[in-house]
Amino acid sequence: MSEEGSSNEKSWLERLSLAFTGEPSSRDELIELLRSAHQRDLLDAEVLSIIEGALVVSDMQAREIMIPRSQVAVVRLDMKPEELLPVVIESGHSRLPVLGDGPDNVVGILLAKDLLPLALAEHRQKFNLRDILRPCTAIPESKRLNVLLQEFRATRNHLAVVYDEYGGVSGIVTIEDVLEQIVGDIEDEFDFNDDDYIKAHADGVFTIKALTPIEDFNNFFETQFSEANFDTIGGIVTQRFGHLPKRDEQVSIDGFQFKVLNADNRRIRLLQLTLPLDE
Repeated sequence: MSEEGSSNEKSWLERLSLAFTGEPSSRDELIELLRSAHQRDLLDAEVLSIIEGALVVSDMQAREIMIPRSQVAVVRLDMKPEELLPVVIESGHSRLPVLGDGPDNVVGILLAKDLLPLALAEHRQKFNLRDILRPCTAIPESKRLNVLLQEFRATRNHLAVVYDEYGGVSGIVTIEDVLEQIVGDIEDEFDFNDDDYIKAHADGVFTIKALTPIEDFNNFFETQFSEANFDTIGGIVTQRFGHLPKRDEQVSIDGFQFKVLNADNRRIRLLQLTLPLDE
């Protein structure tokens, strides 16, 4: 290595060292240094993405990444085993919120593995759901994700119920949701099946993966969105916004109303689609 090259590398390493000892003076400057390190092949793209995600996550709140209430599978405290088991099996989730008197009264969390004794008939006769409930972690929508991650680690809980300012349940956040903001996508139990891009709900409302191929979208809804510039419906929606949208932002395209259900600092993940009203 030439003297000049060695000097340049040393100078850059000194600058990187300063980044972790009080310099640079702002986060933007730190990110700029890290990106410069990537350009110099001192950091690979994956490491850079993780570091940037870790920096950004401290500014994010639970409301930005939570799974909306309408998408959460729940069980009721008064359910009998014959009612409870089909719900748990169909959901495919390992943890489900348990409701008491009303939809905003979450009394605990059910772990699916705690239902294994019900395989034996004698355990069904004396079954009481309250006996196997785990404590419920309740958080406000404004909870910072870095603080929530620390609490997940301290309590060993993997799921928190998010409440709005009026005491109503807004949704849930899992530890996977938080980690995905740092390391990218993690396949978990709340994701669609690999082969599913679109889920139908009542009243002409659908949940759609942003990665849904435009061809599949067009076939499903009998539309004619262009594939010339984008491969996925998320690309078309992002272009219409003109910026990377956040959760709950909405946009209309040819009468189709798109609402962002889940997004991070890199891309849209999940959309809610409301079909055009029949004229």
